[in-house]
Amino acid sequence: MLNSLNQILQRIMPFIAPASVIIGVLFADYLMPFQGWVTWLFAFMTFAGSLSLNFVALYRVIKHPMSVVIALIILHILMPLWAFLIGVITFPGDTLTIIGFVLAMMIPTGITSFIWVSMNKGNVALTLTIILIDTLIAPFIVPFLLTIFAGASVQLDVWGMMVGLVYMIVIPSVLGMLLHELSHGMIHEKWSPRLAPFSKITLALVIMINSSAVADYLMDIQFHLIKVALLMFFVAASGYFLAWLVAKWLKRPQKDVIALTFSSGMRNISAGAVIAVQYFPGAVAVPVVIGMLFQQVLASLYSKFLNREKG
Repeated sequence: MLNSLNQILQRIMPFIAPASVIIGVLFADYLMPFQGWVTWLFAFMTFAGSLSLNFVALYRVIKHPMSVVIALIILHILMPLWAFLIGVITFPGDTLTIIGFVLAMMIPTGITSFIWVSMNKGNVALTLTIILIDTLIAPFIVPFLLTIFAGASVQLDVWGMMVGLVYMIVIPSVLGMLLHELSHGMIHEKWSPRLAPFSKITLALVIMINSSAVADYLMDIQFHLIKVALLMFFVAASGYFLAWLVAKWLKRPQKDVIALTFSSGMRNISAGAVIAVQYFPGAVAVPVVIGMLFQQVLASLYSKFLNREKG
């Protein structure tokens, strides 16, 4: 039953995020009191996803780290700079919106990229290693980059942000990997399929709760919001394309091209929304929450693009 439920949820993944944002906005008054739950819900998602990670795959990929380095440069240097440039050109003087664009592009890669790489027969070991390394460095690199881009404009609780990311991402990830190793992979085989549907449902809940926190901004549909949505779609789509272009230019194997396209294009957008809602004014969270609308849809489009390219 759980496997059937998971397959249904996987098929409708491109629609789960947009539907969750709409529900969060419409029922904001009821969902707002659950803000304190987000960190723990997110930790559960990270733990469930990390049961598939292991140190052996990490060691194999680290022996040939070029693809991992490429992904980290795209994730934390090229795309934040590109988002900052787009934000400055299109929203001059609107510091909070610019920070929102940058934050949406500097958060760690999304664990769901593993699903898309697996479906497209890409390098799964590389994808898992990128997720693992990016997850472990996120509590340090994200606050550091935010200080560079926004430190002079917005008062940042850097320590609080680091601690939050450690609780949400690092501790559950390490715990999941240790259990994988101690059980010789048995816990992944037995429990990952059982937890998978609950993880997707939890993702929907996290998106709903975070969307409720910025409902006032999203309900006020003006040209500004439409402009943010269009540009966010463009920036997010360009992330996938840039990763594919760089991977092809550097002549990486086709399996690595697929892995880099998804792991560099996708983001742990829910983590970004948690950071935005907890540590910034509401206007910063708007581009991040809107990014949730497009992430799975873009992954589906690029999946078709990669399959056509292979064909």
